[in-house]
Amino acid sequence: MHSKQAKSIEHRTKIFTPSLTLPPRGGGMGGGGLCSVFFFMLFVTLLLFFAFCPSLFAGIKDRVVAFVGNDAITLSELEKTFTDTLRITPNVTKDEVLNTMVNRLLLLREAKKIKLEAPSEDELLREYIELKIKAFIRIKEDELTDFYEKHLSDFQGKEFESVRDEIESYLTEKELNQRLKLHINELREKACIKIQLNRDLQK
Repeated sequence: MHSKQAKSIEHRTKIFTPSLTLPPRGGGMGGGGLCSVFFFMLFVTLLLFFAFCPSLFAGIKDRVVAFVGNDAITLSELEKTFTDTLRITPNVTKDEVLNTMVNRLLLLREAKKIKLEAPSEDELLREYIELKIKAFIRIKEDELTDFYEKHLSDFQGKEFESVRDEIESYLTEKELNQRLKLHINELREKACIKIQLNRDLQK
């Protein structure tokens, strides 16, 4: 694996650590499937990284751009989160950021329903994801060896045992993100969500 590629799998597996390290753009082990997994991992990072809160300028005139049940997301909250997100993903749109904020609210509501507690919302989200999704993920040994054999050239002759934990972490995070995406879709189908972001504000 080239120097950038060698670090790619390690960065991806850190997505749920306290530092919430963002993986680098590009690179990686190739393949459309892995690229799509990386894209969703980036989405989850944004989901956990940006806690939106009422802006200092929010007031009576602050428009509501989305409802999630009885919870509202205001334009000032969206603008602040969008500005913060642009520093990490310059091509992101307001519509994408708003949907991430909606997803975050849905997960937080579920965490509170089952009486989870944590010092911060980010920690509460991580605890919920660990409990409801990650705890049920098991990567089989043959999946690890199969991945290793399919990416031998990337590992530059390293023995399987020396990279086994790295591969297991990567495949675990890949499965976690796929299951989380399905879980969020299920929550969205059941929830009462109203998006009212004008087209001129979506850019």
